[in-house]
Amino acid sequence: MSKISIVVPVYYNEDTLMDLYKDMQEKILDQLGDYELVFVDDGSGDDSWKILNDIKDMDSNVKLVKLSRNFGEHAALLAGLSVCSGDCAVTKQADLQEDSELILEMYEKWKLGNKVVLAIRRSRDENALKVFFANMYYAIVRKFVNKNMPAGGCDCYLIDRQVIKVLEALDEKNSSLTLQVLWAGFKTELVYFDRRDREKGVSRWTFAKKIKLVLDSVMSFSYAPIRMMTFVGILFDILALVLFICVFVEYFTVGTPIQGWSSLMCVTLCSSGLVLTMMGVLGEYLWRTLDATRNRPPFIIDEIKEQDK
Repeated sequence: MSKISIVVPVYYNEDTLMDLYKDMQEKILDQLGDYELVFVDDGSGDDSWKILNDIKDMDSNVKLVKLSRNFGEHAALLAGLSVCSGDCAVTKQADLQEDSELILEMYEKWKLGNKVVLAIRRSRDENALKVFFANMYYAIVRKFVNKNMPAGGCDCYLIDRQVIKVLEALDEKNSSLTLQVLWAGFKTELVYFDRRDREKGVSRWTFAKKIKLVLDSVMSFSYAPIRMMTFVGILFDILALVLFICVFVEYFTVGTPIQGWSSLMCVTLCSSGLVLTMMGVLGEYLWRTLDATRNRPPFIIDEIKEQDK
């Protein structure tokens, strides 16, 4: 009989953890057969770890992983995948915004021979501004990174043990785990769900983290920023040459004197800002290269709790 692991990253989720477990217990756990729940505490500063221990006392199939500090969701998921023992593993958010029964549908798709099953958002019961920026992010990813990224994006996915081994071998930092799964190219199936709005707790998915996700997604899987710098540089060279020719033609044909300190300063400031922006893009790549050469682990596990063998 096959075994499924459910990996849940936890970060300041004390308000939803017990509700999450009870929801899975009522809807899916008795239908999964052999299963394990892997909760990864990503350096939460609230009572999440205490509540997780209470859940473990209620279910012998629960495995707890505590990271030494906050490493981010990418690292927390990797940590959970590294210790899970299932033939396949499915990721699940702890905020109750996706129906637990979705896991059953994904599990059935895996049994049909699919190595990857993506849960795609059919709709989002969230405010318009949040939906707009989310759609913009996925549009950027489809355009510049991976055309196979679904238009609605995905919150969770189920992956085969073979895919888990590939992700562990990649050992990448400052990246996107979802894009790594898509990049691997295994046989993939899609399921659709309606994402609910958050009813409990406060989201820790800050604007700064969203910007970092965009940078990580583009710079880890695409050379579009570098190519953009080349094209913009060529464009500015052409504009400068055209302006140079126009000034001299007007000087020799009309007699207009070559002057204009203000316009010259505007051009200088514009070009200087462009150069600094380009240097910033190069700096992002250089920093990621330095971070990779340090060979530091993407996560550090402080403690693991599971049932006694």
